[in-house]
Amino acid sequence: MAMVRVQVRTADALAAEGLSSYLRQHPDITVLTDDVAEVPDVLLVETDRLTFGIISMLRHFTATVDRPVVLVVSEIDESQLMVLVENRVAAIIPRAAVGRERLVHSVLAAADGGGVMPARLMGELLHHFRRMQREVLQPNGLTLSGLTAREVEVLRLMADGLDTNEIAEKMRYSVRTVKTIIYGVMDRYQLRNRSHVVAYAVRAGVI
Repeated sequence: MAMVRVQVRTADALAAEGLSSYLRQHPDITVLTDDVAEVPDVLLVETDRLTFGIISMLRHFTATVDRPVVLVVSEIDESQLMVLVENRVAAIIPRAAVGRERLVHSVLAAADGGGVMPARLMGELLHHFRRMQREVLQPNGLTLSGLTAREVEVLRLMADGLDTNEIAEKMRYSVRTVKTIIYGVMDRYQLRNRSHVVAYAVRAGVI
């Protein structure tokens, strides 16, 4: 595994030293000091609660660096979860539950594109997504992937091996309409060909 560079941000010097010492014990993690200009692979933020200043810092980091964040926090309001997700917070650790193993696991998971959250927060987040899908996306013919229901159906049929004529017959569309749908997805997501379109749909979890 490539070395994961982590930057620790907290107003508490003792907390910074404690978290850094946990991370330094792992051979695949290096902790960047404040005087190093390197861009971290993961930002580790420790705070009592999500203040306006912390959220502003997360937004700035996401806008300028766009790397995952691991958040160690004492208390969190479920209403703030979407703000965290929008700002690439991939893992949330309750401050009282921080330990070396849990911290290292969260950092490595975030660096690898994964995420770690307490079950209670994950349940709340899934509930929020379901509500958004039911009340906002579905009435407008959209999905969480950003694809419309019609686009998803075309991609599913493509993945099943149907050609353009067969998809048109199956969906009772004109061949021209099916081609427009396919090329629209390819253009929007900068996809090279139909195989790439299907691969994207699989990764997005829509087929």
